Amino acid sequence: MFENIFQKYITAKNIIFFVTVILFLVFISTIKDVAIMFFASYVISCSLNPIVDKIQNKIKNRSIASAVVLLGALCIIMVITVPLALLVGNEVKNFSTSLPAYFNDFSTEIAKIPFINKFNALQFNWEGLISAASNYASEIFNEIINIGLNVGSTLIYLIVSLIIIYYFMADKDIIEKTYLRLFPKNMREKAGNILNIISKKIGGYIFALIITVSSVFIVMSVGLLIFNVNYAVIMGVITAILDIIPIVGPAIALVICIVASFETGPAAIAAVIGVFAIAQLVENQFVRPYVFGKFLDIHPIMIYLFLFITAKYMGATGVILAPAVAATACVLIEELYMKNLD
Repeated sequence: MFENIFQKYITAKNIIFFVTVILFLVFISTIKDVAIMFFASYVISCSLNPIVDKIQNKIKNRSIASAVVLLGALCIIMVITVPLALLVGNEVKNFSTSLPAYFNDFSTEIAKIPFINKFNALQFNWEGLISAASNYASEIFNEIINIGLNVGSTLIYLIVSLIIIYYFMADKDIIEKTYLRLFPKNMREKAGNILNIISKKIGGYIFALIITVSSVFIVMSVGLLIFNVNYAVIMGVITAILDIIPIVGPAIALVICIVASFETGPAAIAAVIGVFAIAQLVENQFVRPYVFGKFLDIHPIMIYLFLFITAKYMGATGVILAPAVAATACVLIEELYMKNLD
């Protein structure tokens, strides 16, 4: 039995293939930033390709179809983000300036709670926790400010990414043919099927992410506006952005929102907690299971696993791309290993 397995799978060709893959991964790790940019561009292009295909069927020119879709996507983003940026601009400025003071006041009030001071088992370094949270929040806003100050380099990366996305869409067939030529003729059909499955899954990730983030933003912002809570829109933005990071992100967003509404009074805090709970309920019970199940079909455990892996090796960008990386890895494992066992 083992001799048959050895003769079938432990061949010079397979050894060379796996060594090549390992060397490729090592090489990718040395150019991590470039690799992330290309992978992110590929993910976005996969999400837009179905629209490009439909337009191509009508105008019979993929280059023009790709340009139309890319420009249309940029216009939609501008129409949404520019008014939103103008709306929350002053709130962001005031919010980022006042946040450290809010954290200090929050820490002082927490320290006065008798229940915490009475029981040693429940005593906790609240000042350290609040200080760390304050520093983390300040770093987020400082990073946003730094990105704004480094507009030049940001624009260069953005333009390069847009060019890459365009060519991924416009030259889709050429890229696929080049990719398939890397494999022997008897393996090209399977390699093509795997590529198509990966493209569909990670392409759907963008739509799934947009829908879930939008649901959180709408419920959070509208709910807080109804209760007339200060910084309602910026709280909705922060909650939506941090919601991209599973588990940790929403928890951080809730702490920031509670601290920001602390001086307004208990009613505002109760409104924040209540609306936040409703937003998470709507997302986790109704939106996320349907959307991510339809577009990705990946178990949450796999997403959490790749969340920690990508966070360690790819940083904050890796956290955002974790579901797409998980989708790619799951397809490869299923197609190259699990089906062979069956």
